Amino acid sequence: MFTNFPAWTREAVPGQHGHFWAPDVIRVRDRYLLYYSVSSWGKNTSAIGLTTNPTLDPTAPAYRWTDAGIVIRSFATNNFNAIDPAVTLDSDGRLWLSFGSFWSGIKLVELDPATGLRLAPDSPLHALAHHESTEAPCIHRHGKHYYLFVNWGLCCRGTNSTYEIRVGRSRQITGPYLNQAGKDLLSGGGSLVLGSRGAAIGPGHAGIVSGAGEDWLSFHYYDADNAGRPALGRRKLRWDAAGWPLVDEPPAAPTGGSGEKGGETP
Repeated sequence: MFTNFPAWTREAVPGQHGHFWAPDVIRVRDRYLLYYSVSSWGKNTSAIGLTTNPTLDPTAPAYRWTDAGIVIRSFATNNFNAIDPAVTLDSDGRLWLSFGSFWSGIKLVELDPATGLRLAPDSPLHALAHHESTEAPCIHRHGKHYYLFVNWGLCCRGTNSTYEIRVGRSRQITGPYLNQAGKDLLSGGGSLVLGSRGAAIGPGHAGIVSGAGEDWLSFHYYDADNAGRPALGRRKLRWDAAGWPLVDEPPAAPTGGSGEKGGETP
């Protein structure tokens, strides 16, 4: 996306050198809005940037990423960390950005659909979830509820990673989000959606893709069958009778004759 990364990124976060992470993209009106994290490891001097494009087809004549600058930022003096953006349209067509990592937890701020930027410099910042190790939010609307998926645990340690995906839900996008036992996610609540299974260790950073009447959960994990290297997984997402998400087991891989390794495919 970036031949030369935006100059503001180094000014806003002197400790980083063009390594961006945790992107999220949404189509609003006639263009795609892509949000990404600008930070350095373990610090909350951070920013969420925005870049836009009328198309995702790199062969199209109109294909061009345009820097829109900073959406929201945090400083060492703040009690939150402006990384891990996730963008959502609510039932009224209003645009929202959830984000956050450690510190005081997951936050939510409203965006202007016309610009993709924060609605106003002083627009309300809503607190959604807090846990000693929570990050990587994703809000998904299903039925009458908004579901907030978050991560607990630690990533980036290969097969020693302890990441797992948790969830709560609310009738309002601003919360409160409660787990299946009725505990508020701001008070450490969160029902388990997906933990380590088989060779897929430390699943994290949920993304929901919907189409043709089906929902799919995407996530990253560490592959114990491949020296703990990071990989991307996708699982069918179903909903139980009470409206809570269930993640299907991975399909069995082909065995015998082909020379391919048998077992589970995350």
